[in-house]
Amino acid sequence: QVQLVESGGGLVQAGGSLRLSCAASGRSFAWTRMAWFRRAPGKERMFVGNINLSGETLYADSVKGRFTISRDNTKNVVYLQMNSLKPEDTAVYYCAQGRGTQSASTWDYWGQGTQVTVSS
Repeated sequence: QVQLVESGGGLVQAGGSLRLSCAASGRSFAWTRMAWFRRAPGKERMFVGNINLSGETLYADSVKGRFTISRDNTKNVVYLQMNSLKPEDTAVYYCAQGRGTQSASTWDYWGQGTQVTVSS
């Protein structure tokens, strides 16, 4: 049974930074791709970025240059470093595990989400 637990969300002012963590258990972490998605109020869950087995990353245009995804295979953790945050980054952030694409429906396992609120 795969379990993903996000942490690190909170309230931050615009221009600030946060680092989210996603701890994974129950499956060989080093052999899976990981992704971050977010759901803003009243909107669908949207792709933020992903990281593959070798550490290569892909980002949505809206976060490119501001957000960085990394992983520590020794700790089974994936991180989302968010800099220069904007009010429009306010959302619940989810990590996902699997072999998916930018479509949320293609990922196998999900965490419960962590709230990020950016004040103006």
